[in-house]
Amino acid sequence: MDYSNINTNKLLTLRQPFSDLDALADMISEVLACPITIEDANHHVLAYSKHTENIDEARISTIMNRKVPDKVINGLWKNGAMPKLIDSNQPVIIPEIKEIGLGNRIAISIWKQNEILGFIWAHTGEKEYSADDLEILKEAVRQVKKFILQKLPGRRNTEQAYKDFFWQLLTADFVSASTIQSYEKQFNIKLQDGLAIVVFRFEDEITPQIEKHAYYLSETVMQVNTIFRLFDDQDFILLVRLWKDDDTSDRIYQFISQLQEKISIQLKLTSMHGAASQIYHSAKDMTQAYEEALQTLSLQKQFPDKLSSCFLYEDLGIFQWVDILKEHRQKRHHTNKYIQRLRKYDERQQSNLLYTLEAYLEYDSNVLQTAKALFIHPNTMNYRLKRIHEISKLDLKNPHQKIAVYLELLADKLE
Repeated sequence: MDYSNINTNKLLTLRQPFSDLDALADMISEVLACPITIEDANHHVLAYSKHTENIDEARISTIMNRKVPDKVINGLWKNGAMPKLIDSNQPVIIPEIKEIGLGNRIAISIWKQNEILGFIWAHTGEKEYSADDLEILKEAVRQVKKFILQKLPGRRNTEQAYKDFFWQLLTADFVSASTIQSYEKQFNIKLQDGLAIVVFRFEDEITPQIEKHAYYLSETVMQVNTIFRLFDDQDFILLVRLWKDDDTSDRIYQFISQLQEKISIQLKLTSMHGAASQIYHSAKDMTQAYEEALQTLSLQKQFPDKLSSCFLYEDLGIFQWVDILKEHRQKRHHTNKYIQRLRKYDERQQSNLLYTLEAYLEYDSNVLQTAKALFIHPNTMNYRLKRIHEISKLDLKNPHQKIAVYLELLADKLE
């Protein structure tokens, strides 16, 4: 038997035009002699072939819900199959995973540059596959990709237009309502209510592998709806939208935390930071939102001990105003007399009263907590506070003076 001709005929069969994706799924199934499921990047079902009665629990649940169940996706991550799928465009053989009701599979991802468009899953059962069969699966990917890009509604037709509009939202002084409405219609998106900018900053060099994982996870970590996303040098910038009107910023916090954890573990990255703006109701505010996210990242870097787990601009508290105070001080050549007196005394006496004062203010004027943090006895702490008052003339019972000094000390760190 001439196997080469058989294989050529199978490839030609897949290259013929199809009326819809279900028909293409049926033809792939017929050529490979097994059930086929085609999913988008979020694991929603785009199409599936006819199948026999001998199918597994995972396929039944996926088809009934029109989406792969979370327990199946989680199992595939733990098994190591998903990392392989989003790191490569080659077929991945996945042995049976009984714990999640998944039989034997061969899967392959569908790519457009570094963006995953979806996946094809071949439900192989006990059938063994040859190298020719794997080549047929690669041809199936080419045909499904062509179909997705050309015929499925809602696909973004031009990547450049998508990026250009996102940059316009991030950087333009003004974007008209009519422009926003036009792009909402073009990209089939909603740019109102519950909007925020999220930025992830990578210390590691951005590789295609990092881009693939970041794009994939931004679509599948489901606390928020990712509308736009792009890489700019070391920054992964996203415009996200809350799913429901009553969702809070906690959803964005969870999104940052989970994506940061997943990508750091999967790729063993040395350092990655995430930050988000306040929540806005209009896309016209995204320039300000972008500035807020960048400011939060900058402050995280400058105050790692205090802000390492502060992801949201709204949670910065007085740190929101530190850079404004710094600029004000520089313009007026301002110095704080209390700080100056203590600094000069510390320099002369080789003491650390200014550091003690900063710790005391950091711990909300709690003597016991400050003493514990400084590894000194509370009596010693009280003695130091007495000396701080005598030398600086700072009234430690006056909240206005204390807040001003604390802000000035933070501004000093920026300088």
